[in-house]
Amino acid sequence: MDFVAHDTQSAPQEAAELLSQSQEEMGFIPNMYRHMADAPPLLKAYKQMSQLFSQTSLSEAEQQVVLLAASVENRCDFCTKAHSKMAAGAGVSEDDVSAIREGGQPGDSKLAALAQFTKKMVAERAWLAEADMQALLQAGYERPQILEVVLGVGMKTLSNYTNHIAQTDVNPELDS
Repeated sequence: MDFVAHDTQSAPQEAAELLSQSQEEMGFIPNMYRHMADAPPLLKAYKQMSQLFSQTSLSEAEQQVVLLAASVENRCDFCTKAHSKMAAGAGVSEDDVSAIREGGQPGDSKLAALAQFTKKMVAERAWLAEADMQALLQAGYERPQILEVVLGVGMKTLSNYTNHIAQTDVNPELDS
């Protein structure tokens, strides 16, 4: 099934405004947003969740590790490439980004615990053992951050599933 990749002219009005904002903020419109625009509440929810996730107690690098690890576990090429680039921009080392992408563990032990926890949360649909949560806490995270990972995984569920269904092409600006 083909899904429309809207622009600011073809998108429903509510989505057209969000696409215009993205163009202004980023200098381009991610193809994922173009597909999400067909269902304006989806695009709005994703952008709002992204804004909320950026307000968590996780650092920008840690946020990108959560988003990258969830995307890898969900096998989303678009988001894996986008968050690889964004993680590097947030200060995650190239080696750590590669390790997460390839199913390994980052050299940074705290980021490794976070990536492993996120992947397990996705794979197990959050049916985590107490030991899984304790491992994250022992790595230096706090209990509320477990729930902040839930927010990041929820955000990636919206985008990863959209990209799977729409078979979204990766924008050159996001390819790493």
